Amino acid sequence: MSKLVIVESPTKVHTIKKYLSSDYDVVATKGHVRDLPEKRLSVDIKKHFAPKYEIIKGKEKLVDELKEKAEKSSQVLLATDPDREGEAISWHLAYILGLDTAEKNRVTFNEITKSGVTAGMEHPRSIDLNLVNAQQARRILDRLVGYKLSPFLSQKIRRGLSAGRVQSVAVRLIVDREEEIRAFKPEEYWTLDAKLTPAKGTSRKSFEASFYGTPEEKIPVSNKEQADAILKELEGAEFQVAKVKKGTRRKKPAPPFITSTLQQEASRRLGFQARRTMKVAQELYEGVDIEGMGAVGLITYMRTDSLRLSEDALNDAASFIEEKWGKKYLPDAPRHYKSKAGAQDGHEAIRPATVSLTPEQVKGSVTSDQYKLYKLIWERFIACQMANCVQSTTQADISAGKYIFKASGYTVTFDGYTVLYEEGKDEESREGGSLPPLEEGMPLKCKELLGNQHFTQPPPRYTEATLVKALEENGIGRPSTYAATISTITAREYVVRDGKALKPTELGEVTTKLMKERFPKIVNVKFTAQVESDLDHVQSGETNWVDTLESFYGDFEKTLKKAKADMEGVKIQLKEDETDIICEKCGRRMVIKTGRYGKFIACPGYPECSFTMPLVVEMPGRCPKCGGRIMKRTGTSQKT
Repeated sequence: MSKLVIVESPTKVHTIKKYLSSDYDVVATKGHVRDLPEKRLSVDIKKHFAPKYEIIKGKEKLVDELKEKAEKSSQVLLATDPDREGEAISWHLAYILGLDTAEKNRVTFNEITKSGVTAGMEHPRSIDLNLVNAQQARRILDRLVGYKLSPFLSQKIRRGLSAGRVQSVAVRLIVDREEEIRAFKPEEYWTLDAKLTPAKGTSRKSFEASFYGTPEEKIPVSNKEQADAILKELEGAEFQVAKVKKGTRRKKPAPPFITSTLQQEASRRLGFQARRTMKVAQELYEGVDIEGMGAVGLITYMRTDSLRLSEDALNDAASFIEEKWGKKYLPDAPRHYKSKAGAQDGHEAIRPATVSLTPEQVKGSVTSDQYKLYKLIWERFIACQMANCVQSTTQADISAGKYIFKASGYTVTFDGYTVLYEEGKDEESREGGSLPPLEEGMPLKCKELLGNQHFTQPPPRYTEATLVKALEENGIGRPSTYAATISTITAREYVVRDGKALKPTELGEVTTKLMKERFPKIVNVKFTAQVESDLDHVQSGETNWVDTLESFYGDFEKTLKKAKADMEGVKIQLKEDETDIICEKCGRRMVIKTGRYGKFIACPGYPECSFTMPLVVEMPGRCPKCGGRIMKRTGTSQKT
């Protein structure tokens, strides 16, 4: 009899089979097999929040096949993903297949390579019930919030609305930022910028210096009159180097990726949305067919918030760096990075599974997205084990009459890790370049002196990268959920994309206003972070999961009852999106409405005029038969 290994993804099956003997049969569940059914609450609140799980619709045949294979196998090993969801899937499989959860029938793979699979198979363990209970608590908590709040929002604002424990806070952050932008009052300020060059010496390189004030104090310039007065005083002034301060700056490389930082950097550098990043990372983890090697997992597990790196990986990186760039590009000792407080340390940071497998070696065997993301992960990991970048810095005070200008710059004396990789930034740096050789007392020639008007700028709208950063910094949700959260709030039209920026819609603002007024805890950043911390305590075995649910639900239920009573008969009106289409019956300008089956165009004169028509959306591309435009229509069956 063969042994049965059950994984989540069909993609993994081929890769894992390659590393196991013919004694093993490997099959996939294609995700969850048992869950709370969609059409009802399925949580018995009175019986300690007992969940009523069912086989997911469409998975019945698969479950029967798994049962049949399990009965014919000498051993069943549960090898679902090594995280909360994976542990829960294994627990559900154990229930369905009649396995003992206390037995050592659970195996996990940090990477889908020969060493990763071998290590996992050699160290089976029992199912971690604390991890399972943390997942159950999260699932039930989100179900309670969604199923209790969504009908209320649909009734008070618009049909079909949904609420979510994490998504509501994410929308609030975006709405609050929009309110900050609207409330912002720009303030005028001026800069006085001098273009200078050494009057003597061999170098005639020009550089810029900015007005500071006097040697005693900084003088802010707030209007044109003040700027013109200072410029007038500086007419004919002699510019001279008053003081030079030289130093050395050592820049350390960024740490290896965790889930959130990978999403941020892929957004900044590659323009990937979080969902796209996670989809490609999953493919790289599960295995890709590489020419001459077969199916290979290219990266370690991509859902992690730990910065831990294995000693083998550190040694491999050091060997690669020394061979490629030489010993001087290695730090004095391997770099170890400290994970943030509360990080789950079950997995390593995201890194290449095989350090010596460079992006260029796999380029011909992977998709464009896979290559770009693998290159990003590979370079970030190698760079994090390289020597510092060393820069010589110069800061100069330049006198002009009674005033002082300041200039700063740097030159790279040793590129270190920057020979390979530098972290992207959300905002551009105004760091100066190199300065010519400057010495105290050196006369300077002023080639140009200008006053430039500026206005303070409001805070920028969130992008995916900065929203993910804000969610992580505030302890909201888990990095593995951020992609789904952002997809949900855009799909539900609480938020729209404006280029890379995330902008709240009227629906998002109205919903957030109602939530802040009626359910302040649900959209409170600190409260949501505390709930996340409580779930972590369940996972560590410090807290009972039912107690966690009870402490949350009691207050939530009272708040919901009060909101329903206070808002009985109240309906919040949204502004309707007006179109250029004129009603055929009464001549009014028609509007876009949302009904049970999605959006449609209707006359605003209802009930006097009930004329409606389907909403037709033009799609990209042309008809392959006639070259005409392609239109998207959605009918009452919700099929396109």
